[in-house]
Amino acid sequence: MHTTFLWRGLLAAALACSLAAPAAAQDFPKGPVKIVIPFPPGGPTDTIGRMLALKLQDSWGQPVLIDYKPGAGTAIGADFVAKAAPDGLTLGMVNSSLAVNPTLRKKLPYDTLKDLSGVTQLFNMQLAIVARTDAPFNTLPELIAYAKKNPHKLNYGTPGAGSTTHLGAELLKREAGFEMQHVGMKGSSPAHTELLGGRLDLVVDPFLSILPFVQAGKMKIIATMGDKRVAGHNYPTVAETIPGFNVGALLGFVAPAGTSKAVLQKIQADTAKALASPEVQAKAQEYGLQVVASRPEQFDAFIAAEMKRWARVVTDAKIEQE
Repeated sequence: MHTTFLWRGLLAAALACSLAAPAAAQDFPKGPVKIVIPFPPGGPTDTIGRMLALKLQDSWGQPVLIDYKPGAGTAIGADFVAKAAPDGLTLGMVNSSLAVNPTLRKKLPYDTLKDLSGVTQLFNMQLAIVARTDAPFNTLPELIAYAKKNPHKLNYGTPGAGSTTHLGAELLKREAGFEMQHVGMKGSSPAHTELLGGRLDLVVDPFLSILPFVQAGKMKIIATMGDKRVAGHNYPTVAETIPGFNVGALLGFVAPAGTSKAVLQKIQADTAKALASPEVQAKAQEYGLQVVASRPEQFDAFIAAEMKRWARVVTDAKIEQE
């Protein structure tokens, strides 16, 4: 029932935005649209991106192509979009690295706030803390107690230094007052392998990445890191132990700065319709994604706020680019 109400609400909002969009943008796009994904092909994020591309292609009657530009913690893809023509025909899919990179990477080839315009935050992506099934703790309070009794014994892996998973874990350590050693991996898969092989005690990763292992009985979830339990699942949150704790990873669309407001609004409205479709709603719930569908100005403000938030964590924890 909740999903049905969410779908209806998103659709109503999308239709309202579409009706309000200036007439000058109603015939957008007049040619093929490219969505730059700053990750390698494959995986749940790519699946969602391609699904949205097909929905937008149907809506626009123009080809919507995927262009993969991985590397440099998503900075290569973001830079490509920043330097593209501001006509709305080149969009970038971004994650929380967009807000972290300005502090983590001292020499970005673009200015995040000046060279990119927000289109919409697509989803808030839940993160999770997982352990092997034989770990001597099953809940977050038990993990914290174990870590305090065994200082510096635990280590945890993430997809890489400076990732939202890394920053979220460092924030958790600071707020709960315990220590564990970070081991940055080059992606989620190596972290999973090291955990299952016994060389890592914990992994902090997007919920959608670890869910298959949990369902197969190979890992156990200690806690998820959002402010609410993942819809359709019943895993405890960090906030149930540490009130107010809330860390998620964003997934959104950006465009080159200078793209007209009317075109940004049109893309946002049409994307909101795609996000409200039953197929995308079902996939979002399967992956533990919260649909957001924010307006361009809301997404810009959110990115600016996230940049300030994570700058403090990166600085306080002395996190450096690997």
